[in-house]
Amino acid sequence: MVPYRKIFEELEKRKIRYLLAGGLAVNFHKVQRITVDLDLIIHLQPKNILAFVKMMLRLGYQPRVPVNPVDFANPKIRKEWISKKGMLVFSFVHPSNPFELVDIFVKEPRPFKDLWRRRLKVTVTDATIQVVGKKDLMYMKKIAGRPKDLFDLEELKKQKD
Repeated sequence: MVPYRKIFEELEKRKIRYLLAGGLAVNFHKVQRITVDLDLIIHLQPKNILAFVKMMLRLGYQPRVPVNPVDFANPKIRKEWISKKGMLVFSFVHPSNPFELVDIFVKEPRPFKDLWRRRLKVTVTDATIQVVGKKDLMYMKKIAGRPKDLFDLEELKKQKD
């Protein structure tokens, strides 16, 4: 069973440009990591964001904070959320299961076109998953700096490409 399989299928079907990051991405780079949330970097272009938001709402997910999710597509509003609220991710949660949490980066950690070029493309059963490349994932883990991220970083360093 692929966690969040329906989301991955819909992302591909709708041609939404995204990359899997975080703990689940670590697993695709040969490091065992248990996590329940889904961390995504989506290409922060309005059309792509709006398609993503529409897909999430259609799948029954709701924003974790009481805002209009369409506002995420507005770069000015996103910038305000970052500067005034310290937002790092925009979260969607499924009302029937609070453990189904999808976090979207509010800023691209590096230019999306560069991340996309270096991605790892993985097919699991019928789902194709676009995973952030190992070096970019290591960079993100180092920047995050939390103990679990630094542990992931050390484990990723041990893996041969």
